[in-house]
Amino acid sequence: MKRIALFASGSGSNAEKIADYFADSTNVEITLVATNNPKAGVIERARRGFGRQTHVPVLVFDRTTFYETDRITELLQKQGIDLIVLAGFMWLMPGGLVQAFPNRIINIHPALLPKFGGKGMYGHFVHEAVVAANETESGITIHYVNERYDEGQIIFQASCPVLPTDSPEDVARNVQALEHRHYPRVVADVLQTMNY
Repeated sequence: MKRIALFASGSGSNAEKIADYFADSTNVEITLVATNNPKAGVIERARRGFGRQTHVPVLVFDRTTFYETDRITELLQKQGIDLIVLAGFMWLMPGGLVQAFPNRIINIHPALLPKFGGKGMYGHFVHEAVVAANETESGITIHYVNERYDEGQIIFQASCPVLPTDSPEDVARNVQALEHRHYPRVVADVLQTMNY
C-alpha cells in the first residue's frame, strides 16, 4: 500500500481530485491531510471524506512547529508516508523534511516554470503577472520539491493559450482545469516509479 500525505493551504480542490482519482485503488491511500491554515477549506473536504475513505485525518500545524522542530517529519515517517503531495500549499518546505523525503515531495505550480516562479508567485499573483507580460500561453508545472521555491526538477508541464482578451480570472480557470486533469495522473505515475 502506497501512502500519500496531502499538504494544502486553501480550498483543497486539487487534493480532492487526487483523492477521487485513487478512490477505487487497492494499493494507494490518502493517509493524511496537513495544513498550515486552520480555516482552510481542505479540512472540511477531508472530514467529509475523499473517495472511498469516509474520513481522512487532518493535521493543522503552525509556523514554529513546521520550521523549528522535526515533529512533522517524524510524524510522516512514523505513518510510513511514501509521497508528499503539495496541492496549493504556500510555505517553503524546510530542509530537514526535504532531506528526509528525497524525490518524494512533489508540487504543482500554476505557470510554465521557470517563468513566473519563486517566492510570492502563487495563485492570482501568477495569473496577473502572466496577463501583464502579454504572454500567449500559460499552464502548469509539476515538479519535485527542493529547498528553494519552484526550482526542483520538472516532472511534467501542460499549457493552455492566453488570449489578448483574457483576464487573470480567465487564465486561472483554464490553468485550474489543467491542474485537475493532469495532477492526479502524474501523482500515480510518480508512485509507480518508486521501487521499494
